[in-house]
Amino acid sequence: MLGVLALLASLVLLLILAAPYIRKAVSKGICTSPVQLPGKVAIVTGANTGIGKETAKDLAQRGARVYIACRDLQKGELAASEIRAKTGNQQVLVRKLDLSDTKSIRAFAEAFLAEEKQLHILINNAGVMMCPYSKTADGFEMHMGVNHLGHFLLTHLLLERLKESAPSRVVNVSSLAFHLGRIHFYNLHGEKYYNRGLAYCHSKLANVLFTQELARRLKGTGVTTYSVHPGTVNSELCRHSTFMKLMWKLFAAFIKTPQEGAQTSLYCALTEGLEPLSGKLFSECSPAWISSRGRNVTTARRLWDVSCDLLGIQQDG
Repeated sequence: MLGVLALLASLVLLLILAAPYIRKAVSKGICTSPVQLPGKVAIVTGANTGIGKETAKDLAQRGARVYIACRDLQKGELAASEIRAKTGNQQVLVRKLDLSDTKSIRAFAEAFLAEEKQLHILINNAGVMMCPYSKTADGFEMHMGVNHLGHFLLTHLLLERLKESAPSRVVNVSSLAFHLGRIHFYNLHGEKYYNRGLAYCHSKLANVLFTQELARRLKGTGVTTYSVHPGTVNSELCRHSTFMKLMWKLFAAFIKTPQEGAQTSLYCALTEGLEPLSGKLFSECSPAWISSRGRNVTTARRLWDVSCDLLGIQQDG
């Protein structure tokens, strides 16, 4: 027994010592773009913490006027103050956005459009993960409602401003968990059966399909779009799962920091010459493989139509 414990202790020690090298190997994607953004306007959802906060900070460092769009205004203001202090950019603004409520989304978009005549970068970063079964204010399953439908509506409401400001970009933060996802149109809101882990995966697949269909519809407009896998990141995303929080603590040495997790979002928002790859998925600042389920054009188009119906969006034609 003592021998087994000694072996385990040795393995733990070995992992601790190797952790910096393992994390360095896992976090190989770094955005090296020298692009500066004076006069440019960006929105980052969920930028009061984690990956979104680091993304907003980098954009502010480059001179952009950055909108932190988040539900918790107090946390948003704290994040904005920190970013202003670190970057010297005073054009970091906080606005209320609750992606689980379409009224809040429409109010945010209306106020933004009245305030700003341009929008060059929209980063749909906010999200929820492994929530107990619940619904949004509009009756959508929480993962699908926040992670997909909320950002779908936000993007729709801001799309004309993005077109007017072209070249512009939309970045949708997804996850490689989408490989485990399915779009069950007969159970989109989890009313027939529900698994909170799979519900997250389904919503991340919706992000990938939305990005591809959006890219198809935006051809020739000067607006391009990309989905992103940020990696396994130490953030507040797992706050609804005690098990995931425990795993995050146990393997903290091997998990990306929020700054590392923000790199691929920044790469897709900033890198020049990326336009021909609109609609693609990126991981570690490189194009990533998408399974056949994530490339299903029929499912992507149907999901678009169903999303419009659920959100009351009138489609042309």
